[in-house]
Amino acid sequence: MLPYKTFLLSSALLGFTAVGIGAFAAHYLKTRLSTEMAAVFEVGVRYHMYHALALLGLGLMFQLGQPKEFVWAGYCFISGICLFSGSLYALALTGTRILGAITPLGGVLLLLGWAYMAWGLKSL
Repeated sequence: MLPYKTFLLSSALLGFTAVGIGAFAAHYLKTRLSTEMAAVFEVGVRYHMYHALALLGLGLMFQLGQPKEFVWAGYCFISGICLFSGSLYALALTGTRILGAITPLGGVLLLLGWAYMAWGLKSL
């Protein structure tokens, strides 16, 4: 599958899961998580959705050109969502604080995704 199709499909799936996970938290977890852990979970959902939308934009930007930096950006966004949001979900649900050590790695990947996107736009 071509990278832009992978990113568009991933965007749709990640957006779908962000809405589903957010609804699950709002309805089921609302009374089961502490205020602190609910806030942690909400940050995961927010960044999950932001970057699903960024991936959608990136997939659409392939119409402008196909610099290799866009490919790197897409994979950084996908990996970053999994590590950043995934570790926050796991931390909030389990209370296992060591999982918070994974979160910055995901954050760095999200930052790299934005940097690669900017670099790719510069090279068009």
